[in-house]
Amino acid sequence: MLTPEDVWHFPVQMWDRVLSKVNRAVVFMDDPCAEILHWSAGGAAALFDAGARNVKQFSSFESCSEDEPKAVFVVSTLLKGRTVDTLKDIISLSRLQYCVVVTAVSHPLHLLANNVTAAADADGAAPVFEQLEDKLCEWMGDMNYTAEVLHVPLSFAPVSQQLLLAPAFARLFPLLPPDLRALNAKRPDKKRFASLLDVDMPALPAELQLEIKALAGALNALFEATGTREESFAVGPMSRLIAGELAAHPQAKNRRKAAPNKASIIFVDRTMDLTGAVGHHGDSLAEKILTVLKPLPGHVTDVQVDMRELTGVLICPGSESCVAPGCLAQTQSPAARSLWEAMLTSKHKEGVMEVRRQLVEAASKEKLPIKMSMGRVTPEQLCSYARPFRGDAGALETHCGVLQLGLATAQTLRHPLLPRWDACLAFERLLLQALGDADFASVLSQMLPLMKPRGGQDDSGGGFAEDECGPDELILLLVYLYSLADEAQHAEREDARPGGKLEKLERELIGGLTLAITRETELSPLLQKLTGCTQVEELSIERVHSVLEHMFETLGGLSHARDHHKQLRRVYTASDGVHQATYQPFLRQILQEVFHPDKHQCPDIEHMSGGLTDLLKTGFSMFMKVSRPHPSDNPLLFLFLVGGVTPSELRLIKETVAALKPGSQPQVLVVSTRLLRPADVPELLFATQRLTPDIGV
Repeated sequence: MLTPEDVWHFPVQMWDRVLSKVNRAVVFMDDPCAEILHWSAGGAAALFDAGARNVKQFSSFESCSEDEPKAVFVVSTLLKGRTVDTLKDIISLSRLQYCVVVTAVSHPLHLLANNVTAAADADGAAPVFEQLEDKLCEWMGDMNYTAEVLHVPLSFAPVSQQLLLAPAFARLFPLLPPDLRALNAKRPDKKRFASLLDVDMPALPAELQLEIKALAGALNALFEATGTREESFAVGPMSRLIAGELAAHPQAKNRRKAAPNKASIIFVDRTMDLTGAVGHHGDSLAEKILTVLKPLPGHVTDVQVDMRELTGVLICPGSESCVAPGCLAQTQSPAARSLWEAMLTSKHKEGVMEVRRQLVEAASKEKLPIKMSMGRVTPEQLCSYARPFRGDAGALETHCGVLQLGLATAQTLRHPLLPRWDACLAFERLLLQALGDADFASVLSQMLPLMKPRGGQDDSGGGFAEDECGPDELILLLVYLYSLADEAQHAEREDARPGGKLEKLERELIGGLTLAITRETELSPLLQKLTGCTQVEELSIERVHSVLEHMFETLGGLSHARDHHKQLRRVYTASDGVHQATYQPFLRQILQEVFHPDKHQCPDIEHMSGGLTDLLKTGFSMFMKVSRPHPSDNPLLFLFLVGGVTPSELRLIKETVAALKPGSQPQVLVVSTRLLRPADVPELLFATQRLTPDIGV
């Protein structure tokens, strides 16, 4: 029987194929592959242990020295366009005699990208790869030199025992109403789509088609390696497209015939529940760490941990660059792995207590002097447990994983941005209660007093109050509120018409938020991505106003993602006078349907046919009693969140499954395109080319 451990080991096995090629080579790697290696096999250390001489970024500005004749290139992209240009640049600047190029994209997809029929590789040949091998020899300057081009499915990073991420697809996000309008603008009137559910693969731009097919191919490779026959289900338009591609994958038919293991996979669009993605109700330590600490350069998931506490470097502004940062990915130490699991899937308080326990345990093992104290865990206390390791190199090396996670926790707890988390949570609770008592425009009007430049001072008489919401937090609150717009009492028709109460209110909000952004002294990473400006001096009122108009156009469609559902339509329960209004996570509702003891069919969880047999079953079920596949039929369930999953949702999934099936404990493995911070969502909604992703072609 297939287990999550078998799936978890798949990325490690794939990296073994790459490591067998790197002896005495300089390794060039792009960011997604570097991130996957970081979480899978121990990062660059695995390459050096396998004999690599150096590791460099896959960039036109890098090259090998004269005494380095061998290079291995590891990329997540098609061998086309910018990728090939970069290969040529590096090789031309080097004196190579042996090149190996590893791509995570399969050869059939290369044929499709080059408009070549699939029959070209029917006999096992790989013409696109063979042509590139000739080019590599040509660029090296001698056709007798050695060149290899091969495909290894390096797509998934095992971030925890419960979670696989696909960093190369981190910007893949379900389509929204503005995308539907863009698609329809290029189609004749009679062929326009009525809704996103009607959009099919041929109607999508070539870049998005290739990205969806690449993701389906990556999943097929995973199931091929683990001997799995899957039943696919989908919730949402983008999920239907991906599940349909996987079901119809050309190599999947033979695999399903012979595969000994069975599993179900449910694809779920992130847009089905944006409330859970931007909300601050999750009470997750990992979520707060990911939010307030700076990202590790080139990574989507991991963050930088300041390690100066464990060195003799003076802790002062500017000295952080003197010491390499720590991180959250700890693949070598069992103690650190178990601590990361606890931080990821426990409540905040439980996670912090476990951090303290592990730090104390590590210090006790090494007989280091620490001052024990009970009660509330403070950042100073955690740092005091870490500092004694500073003078003991052996203890530092043994426990460096736990120490990095401990320092990440301490730095988060004392971070000046953390009070804003609680401020956002308080506002969200107020808005949630107001939704059931008033129409949407009335609830939205409660945001107006917040739409002003930050100017409050803290108790010391200088700077902003720590819990004062800035533009980033205001945008998150708007996404939170608009995602619940349909849950409010229905307004009078004239309020929602053009020029009505709602439109006037939105114009006021745009004006207030424009002023708030232009008065900022420094642009946050989110504002830089939304406006396309890196400095406040580059901003103009007109530019910000235009960006916000586009933002509100997108916001207006967020609450309609579940309009086509027959059953799972709401994520909100209004107050009944006794109980407060509550948010009902969409994922919990899906799991309740999947593991319902009656095994009834939920109309909103659509089974995607994998062949003629399934189509016949579907057809006959209209006339006679034929059992259709159900997600809980198989011992392992993959839950694939298209567009990202939050740490608090990982805990929710774990707790919900344990509550629904306390005895048998069905195995549920979460797969997603990224681990979400709240601030990621506005970027994906308002600053991402969803229809035309950058695939390097």
